Amino acid sequence: MNRNQMDIAIQTTWLSRRFGAFRAVDQVDLKVERGTFYGFLGPNGAGKSTTIKMLTGLLAPSAGTISVLGQDPLDKDEALVMKSRIGVVPEDLALFDNLKAAEYLTFLGRMHSMPKETLRSRIEELLALLDLEKDADKLTIEYSHGMKKKLALAAAILPDPDLLFLDEPFEGIDAVSSRIIRKLLTNFMQRGSTIFLTSHVLEIVERLCTHVGIIVGGKLVEQTSLGELGSGGSLEQRFLEVVGTDVEHEPHLSWLGEGGR
Repeated sequence: MNRNQMDIAIQTTWLSRRFGAFRAVDQVDLKVERGTFYGFLGPNGAGKSTTIKMLTGLLAPSAGTISVLGQDPLDKDEALVMKSRIGVVPEDLALFDNLKAAEYLTFLGRMHSMPKETLRSRIEELLALLDLEKDADKLTIEYSHGMKKKLALAAAILPDPDLLFLDEPFEGIDAVSSRIIRKLLTNFMQRGSTIFLTSHVLEIVERLCTHVGIIVGGKLVEQTSLGELGSGGSLEQRFLEVVGTDVEHEPHLSWLGEGGR
């Protein structure tokens, strides 16, 4: 592997996924450098979650190639190496309902062969930081959606991965926890790790990310650094332009006119 390849965390070539005649992802060429915070944006149904599922080995592409941390998720042996080095907060939270948070994290840590003392210490820190300590005796099935999101994030960060995939991690998260998570992710990236984030909250993307890609109708239509994108206006303005929305158009319903009821 040459030096240029070592500097790339994620690279795809003509990555595509069809469901019957529907092209959910259409010839996407991603390039994410290591140590960056990459925001993957797009309207609902654009192909973001499908792309993440292919990048993490949960879904096979219909065509194209993938490299994640220099490994091919479609190769059985390379996929095992890759999965040991990534953390994922998926669109559909895959938690074990009948385990407590510490039990769930302990199970995951043992799967990563983490030393017992390291595992115990990290679990205590994560549960305290994410305000899950007070619910230590609850089963995860009793958790609210926001609590489940925080536990999924704790599980993703626990083994200290080289690359984090986060699919809408702030959905259902309260303002206090959101601030803590933003700081946590910033620290995670600053120490050399890579983060690949999807979010509909452009303010969060603008605050956290160093690079962005915008996917529309399964096609990657923009990929640049946030600094270069911002030189032409706000991220929101550029996003609306790229997805084909008239930014000057004012939403209007005929029956919501002036004058009240």
